[in-house]
Amino acid sequence: MKNVMENLEPQSLWRHFEALSAIPRASEKEAVARSYVLAQATRLGLESTSDAVGNIVVRKPARPGREGAVMAVLQGHLDMVCEKNEGTAHNFDTDPIRLVRDGDWLKADGTTLGADNGVGVAAALAVMESDHVAHGPLEFLFTIDEESGLTGAAQFPGGLLQSKYFLNLDGEEEGTLCIGCAGGLNTVARRTVSCHATVSGEAWRIKVSGLEGGHSGIDINKGRGNAVRILGRVLQTLMACMPLTVAAINGGSKRNAIPREASATVVLDGSRREELKEVVGAVEAAVRMDLGAFDAGLRITLESVALPERVWADADTVEVAGLLASQHHGVLAMSPDVAGLVQTSTNLATVSTKDGEVEIETSQRSPIESSKLAAARMVSTVFRMAHFEVAHTGGYPGWKPEPASDVVRKCQTVHQEILGKVPELVAMHAGLECGVIGEKYPGMQLISFGPHIVDVHSPSERLKISSVQPFWAFLTGLLERL
Repeated sequence: MKNVMENLEPQSLWRHFEALSAIPRASEKEAVARSYVLAQATRLGLESTSDAVGNIVVRKPARPGREGAVMAVLQGHLDMVCEKNEGTAHNFDTDPIRLVRDGDWLKADGTTLGADNGVGVAAALAVMESDHVAHGPLEFLFTIDEESGLTGAAQFPGGLLQSKYFLNLDGEEEGTLCIGCAGGLNTVARRTVSCHATVSGEAWRIKVSGLEGGHSGIDINKGRGNAVRILGRVLQTLMACMPLTVAAINGGSKRNAIPREASATVVLDGSRREELKEVVGAVEAAVRMDLGAFDAGLRITLESVALPERVWADADTVEVAGLLASQHHGVLAMSPDVAGLVQTSTNLATVSTKDGEVEIETSQRSPIESSKLAAARMVSTVFRMAHFEVAHTGGYPGWKPEPASDVVRKCQTVHQEILGKVPELVAMHAGLECGVIGEKYPGMQLISFGPHIVDVHSPSERLKISSVQPFWAFLTGLLERL
């Protein structure tokens, strides 16, 4: 790993990123990462405190001569999305991320990299220990459990921070400043299915795989396939051609990720084996044509498996498969104000079956509260038509852009001065902690930025190495000018 990180600047940032990469830090499992941050604060003799759920605040005095500067807080989240490719041997509870350097890109070996938000946390730690940056008084906020629903930020108390400026280091696109984001809501549906003993037949596992997946907000408009919906299409097509029963349907892994893989175990008469293969092949060809270059890696495969003891009733199979094929996934509306920005969307995220119960998770996003709720009602209506019970969880607010705020103008000026170009102001179709925390601190001015990271929340996640030094130069230059 030392060779991977060799000659990268700034050394302190990369050193902390390497250390964080060696620490398992799935959402809700950030204890060791928290200990690492607290140890750095102790080593540096800095004041630190933790709230009731484990978010950490560290305070660092101003450098001599900058005591009168406006206080700013640098914020990042400690957890990471844990996704891996099929066949990759990796335990996210115990194993370090295996870093791979590929030209100008840093990635992981078959797993998510954790640059979201490990590189932002590493930058904050590097500022914490720096004795060269002429900054004013600073606070550092390290939150937990961002990826599973911004729950660390949601439970962070008001009144603990003193800063006027909130600098979120969770941005993912160089040359941009994020000044707004979508709010979100989870819609979860459950229903029981009647089961009976399997009498006879052959059992097959139908698997959809090879898709790109990606972030359910940022990547929702890229035309990528949804493995759960595709599997529903396969099952619905098969049931129109031949009698078959279903024993299990499972797919997706995270609410905030577009599902890359899904599978179903089906039982049918052995005499229909060749017909099964033909129909599945035909659906694969049709879906490949639909997706085109957006998601060229699609595979729909068949594997003979042991005959299950029980299968679903036919009526339940028809309703669940039809629901999966019909539930909306993707963009619902584009922004009328920001070109190319998704305004409202929904993600069909996961399906799982256990002990005769089917559970389906979805998420809706919009910066407009009424639009977010309307999307959730639409999804709920479709679920209820298929006899599912519906619950809403994890709602969080959006962040209204304030392009004329002092912090935005300062960031624009500093970016042009240090990096030679005016940054693009953008809003993000994803949840950022800025909106959740900012709601508790009226008057605090918010902004988000970071180095260039692509394909977050998927094993294709990678960090553009050459974007890190400019990110660091801008961050430190901004702190010196606030």
